[in-house]
Amino acid sequence: MDEQIKKYLVENRARFLEQIKDFLSIPSISSDPSHKADVRRAAEWLAEDLKNGGIEHVRIIETEGHPVVYGDYLKAEGKPTVLCYGHYDVQPVDPIDKWQTEPFKPIITDNIIYARGSSDDKGQVFMLAKMAESILSVKGELPVNIKFCFEGEEEIGSAHLDDFVDKHLDLLKADVLLVSDTTMIGPDQPAVCYGLRGLCGLEVRLRGAKGDLHSGVYGGAVQNPLHAMVELLASLHNRKGKVTVDGFYDQVRPLSDEEKATCEMLSDDESLKKELDVDSLYGEEGYSTVARIWARPTLELNGVFGGFEGEGLKTVIPSTATAKITCRLVPDQNPADIDRLLREHFEKNLPTGVKLDVRLMDHAEPFVMPISHPTLKAADAALEDAYHVKPILSRQGGSVPIVNTFHNKLGLAPVLMGFGLDSENFHAPNEHFHLVNFDRGLNALVNFLYYLPEKMQ
Repeated sequence: MDEQIKKYLVENRARFLEQIKDFLSIPSISSDPSHKADVRRAAEWLAEDLKNGGIEHVRIIETEGHPVVYGDYLKAEGKPTVLCYGHYDVQPVDPIDKWQTEPFKPIITDNIIYARGSSDDKGQVFMLAKMAESILSVKGELPVNIKFCFEGEEEIGSAHLDDFVDKHLDLLKADVLLVSDTTMIGPDQPAVCYGLRGLCGLEVRLRGAKGDLHSGVYGGAVQNPLHAMVELLASLHNRKGKVTVDGFYDQVRPLSDEEKATCEMLSDDESLKKELDVDSLYGEEGYSTVARIWARPTLELNGVFGGFEGEGLKTVIPSTATAKITCRLVPDQNPADIDRLLREHFEKNLPTGVKLDVRLMDHAEPFVMPISHPTLKAADAALEDAYHVKPILSRQGGSVPIVNTFHNKLGLAPVLMGFGLDSENFHAPNEHFHLVNFDRGLNALVNFLYYLPEKMQ
């Protein structure tokens, strides 16, 4: 890495950390209408920071929902153009009583910053901005052309971003997509991610009688929707962790021998049990733990509810029962096909005495790219320089829906180079981000911009 840029990163670290604390203090919760103004305030903060860092043509572009922050620097003639994507919105903080610190009052302890959004994804968005600022401040020019597209709706499914991309194809035209919204393998083991699971999320509701009933007066005469829901949900898996929905696995692309070996090598079941405080792990029989997380589809119950949930006892037969379900999908599964298969399964296995209503809540296609792609080689070299270990080519169990949007609509080659850790409680209380990866990650991102033109020749 260029010694002048490295010196700049060290000398400006304290300033960067004060800035990131300011950014993280904005409660940009996209799912909560009461925080709509806060989401916009975060967009405005980010736009101002890009301007101050030397990025040009910075603007806030409206959507039907929360706005997109755009900026660019296009003076590297004949060099590739990198579109940097991230999201400045965050998850809700519930349950607030589980937080050991205030979620929007960032603090740094033992070189770890605690705040909602510190790892997912405001901290990493901030790094992308500082990547460009640091090079421009030292060198006065960038080794590639760069564009930024930061959205405020990723945590609610990027509902308006597909439409935004369709309307701004020329504005977003680029060669490479750089995303820092994935995780490393471990504290000292970086990864270049080449695949993501997709998503199919449903809400299933069963309705019984016209209203809640007294269990003494009507018990034994009518179906209890909660009983029916339990029976229906139990039909979705066998006792060995396999999904029993007909056709669920028909389109699953099998793992290569090399991928199987990598997954087996990285599976440390004893450490994972200790980390999660569980006596045993559970999942589809016949696959290593990492293979089940990265490259096998799942069907999970995210919530089941209905009837009386307060303190004490209420002798009631509820009129409705609801379940939230998400399926993580792998290549070549299609969310629409999985939605159809699940509906057919529910209809086929529906207990008597209840009516069924199913709503598609969210969907995203899975993604995978060739591991020989030159952009991945640039990321590999950049990470090895920063961490002094060979990065692992990995897949990830989560979903970043917009990756497919940019790939399909703009033909971009995605580079998923994230610096979070699975243990950093994103989407949970006490979210945090290890600043050693803030420092090394900034070095890696700067390196990547310099390696990219060389590897793409």
